[in-house]
Amino acid sequence: MKASLNHQRGIALIIVMVSITVLSILAAGFAYSMKVETKLAMNANNESELLALGKSGVAMAQWVLAQQLTISQEPYDSLNQVWAGGRGSMMTSNSPLADVFMDNIKLGSGSFSLKIVDNERKMNINTADQALLDQAMRLIGVDAGDAGPITASILDWIDPDSGQRVGGTESDTYESADPPYQAKDGPIDELNELLLIRGISDFPELYWGGAITERLPSAFQNRLRLTGTGAQPAFGVGLVDLFTPLSTGRLNLNTASLTTLQMIPFVDENVAARIIQCRSGPDGADGTEDDTPFRNPGEGLLCGGLNNGLVGQVQRYCDVRSRTFEVQVDAQINGYHRYFFATLTRNNARDVQVLTFYWKTSPPATTPGSATTTSHADAR
Repeated sequence: MKASLNHQRGIALIIVMVSITVLSILAAGFAYSMKVETKLAMNANNESELLALGKSGVAMAQWVLAQQLTISQEPYDSLNQVWAGGRGSMMTSNSPLADVFMDNIKLGSGSFSLKIVDNERKMNINTADQALLDQAMRLIGVDAGDAGPITASILDWIDPDSGQRVGGTESDTYESADPPYQAKDGPIDELNELLLIRGISDFPELYWGGAITERLPSAFQNRLRLTGTGAQPAFGVGLVDLFTPLSTGRLNLNTASLTTLQMIPFVDENVAARIIQCRSGPDGADGTEDDTPFRNPGEGLLCGGLNNGLVGQVQRYCDVRSRTFEVQVDAQINGYHRYFFATLTRNNARDVQVLTFYWKTSPPATTPGSATTTSHADAR
């Protein structure tokens, strides 16, 4: 009898212990779920404030770009000016721009950081002619035999007709891809449309250049390759480094890189290096107070070593002003970030318009095709 009672007590103890364990697991799961729900609720409550921070950052960029024209009266745009992250020249040292900082700007319960980059530091892909595209292929390092069909395919993609150039590509070829699509026959809105064009779709390295090792092509990009090509070439420069879809179509000699300056006819690496040396001032560094930006394109080209005859031929490709700008705003509240992007066009000091505005939950450096990246676009 006593043994039976002890046996029953042992079973009851085991049942109690199992029940306590199960309840503990359930309680832990419930606590974790509540923590996640609380975090999601907090993030949802931050949505409107994050959006306000993003729009505030864009509005600040509009103000800075307008003030650069109003206050400085400088007849150029350069890397030492406040909008580009510099501290400005002596002309802005006693102006409101002298007190402008674009990092960790406090607003409400959050903050934002701002970055502005001009599009005129690159060539416009929609206005590029055969000569500019051929030069781009040479800079990238594309074999001469492959360059012709690629440039012809780019021009076929952009032009409004369905006529096919020699070596070019129109919709009948793209319709055989998986998934099928058609040639746009219109201006490129986003530069990554180039990844859909024959020749570039086969070699995305041609688009990304040296940054290809930091990029993971999406499933769609992997599937749309039109031919099997084996080993892929390596390019130090890509189309993304040379072109933009939105700009005036002229290259700003004060902001263009050593590579993009070589897109200008008759400007080789030595001429481009001299142009940068001339504009960077005594310390030889771009973006500092002693910079000596060019006041007109001819000044920069002559300083680079071109003669008057060549300057007259090529200055139509150049400018010293920028009118189209890309804005990046990193907004954060309690460690939660949202990244806003806008394209601005500055017509004059009183007219700085927002062309596009969208956001991502991942920073700009995130490789494309990531499943964790979500975005919302609001084109204006």
